Amino acid sequence: MIQIDKTIISLDIFEKYFLCDLAKCKGECCVDGDSGAPLTKEEAEQIEKYYPVFEKYLAQKHKSIVAEKGHSIIDSDGDLVTPIFDGKECVYTFIDERGITKCAIERAYHEGLTDFRKPVSCHLFPVRITEYENYDAVNYQQLEICRPGRVCGSREKLPLYRFLKEPFIRKYGKEWYKELEIAAEMLEKSQNEK
Repeated sequence: MIQIDKTIISLDIFEKYFLCDLAKCKGECCVDGDSGAPLTKEEAEQIEKYYPVFEKYLAQKHKSIVAEKGHSIIDSDGDLVTPIFDGKECVYTFIDERGITKCAIERAYHEGLTDFRKPVSCHLFPVRITEYENYDAVNYQQLEICRPGRVCGSREKLPLYRFLKEPFIRKYGKEWYKELEIAAEMLEKSQNEK
């Protein structure tokens, strides 16, 4: 483990390779799960605010869930999350012309319709952050659905922390990320000296 400010970071973040391969995984991370994407209160408010903008990308079955349950819900663990359809699929997804599940919130962002990209928990996936009173635990969640991302990342020799540079900066800031890079260099140097 490495500590930077109030974060405790698993060594997997430095040692594992990763690069999303949507052509192979088909966006399964937005579908596979027993709960929705974790949200902050501010993110839930942004989703509600921009829902009329990205609603047009959603299937009717998803719109019906939002109408019934709301823009965000509290799950069985007591966490604020996105609603899901059929016990697994995030309601804010759509299927593109290649059969890949994608985020309607992010589509609206890329089309310049909003300034909210998507929940940071989604942006950081496959890293999950657990917030405790005195620190955040930053861990890699190694799932079978992301095997294509591990294969692609290994082929490209792209460490997980580099793949997630943008969302890490979004979550913790540029200075924190600089410290993360320094930690990575020190870890690599110590490995080479062995």
